[in-house]
Amino acid sequence: MTDLNKLTEAIVAGKLEVTQEIVNAALAEKVDPQVLINDYLTKGMEEIGQRFEVGKAFVPNLLMSARAMKGALEILKPLLKGDKSTTIGKVVIGTVKGDLHDIGKNLVASMFEGCGFEVINLGIDVSSDKFITAVQETKADIVCLSALLTTTMNYMKEVVEALKQAGLRERVKVMVGGAPLSEGFAMQIGADAYTTNANAAVEMARHLLGR
Repeated sequence: MTDLNKLTEAIVAGKLEVTQEIVNAALAEKVDPQVLINDYLTKGMEEIGQRFEVGKAFVPNLLMSARAMKGALEILKPLLKGDKSTTIGKVVIGTVKGDLHDIGKNLVASMFEGCGFEVINLGIDVSSDKFITAVQETKADIVCLSALLTTTMNYMKEVVEALKQAGLRERVKVMVGGAPLSEGFAMQIGADAYTTNANAAVEMARHLLGR
């Protein structure tokens, strides 16, 4: 019998090949894919996220763990077709118009994917129209706006207003993040939440969706 605790350890260590080997071995032993995701893989992502929060893990560790998780989900997702619990929710994410920074945004996107969200990454310099179209086409649950400049962060308010005008604001949660932002700013522009790092973003998204 495969020791499934080693699956959690492989995620924490960010070992893609080891993770995939254990997943394949577990499937050969007829372990339920959903059990692998809920009881072992997600636990690993939570563990690395907590270590990151307290300074015991760093950005490269998070990225490696997210990559290992993604590799595991690539094997498992085809086996979960039609199962509503395959994804926690859909997230549209982008750096707002005028801002070309994407390292932090990409890290958040990776963590979301690694933790079981479906992510639509719109990239950088994203206009409110592009956000609206993406939400309409994908029926997203959450919109994540990123900015690293004080000159571009105010554009987030335009996106929130555009969501209202398109009649979408009631349907989606809006999360914002980036170095110059604050909780106060988020509330001021009508966002639902502000978070300071990738792990906190995932936790907040789960909270907002009641998952």
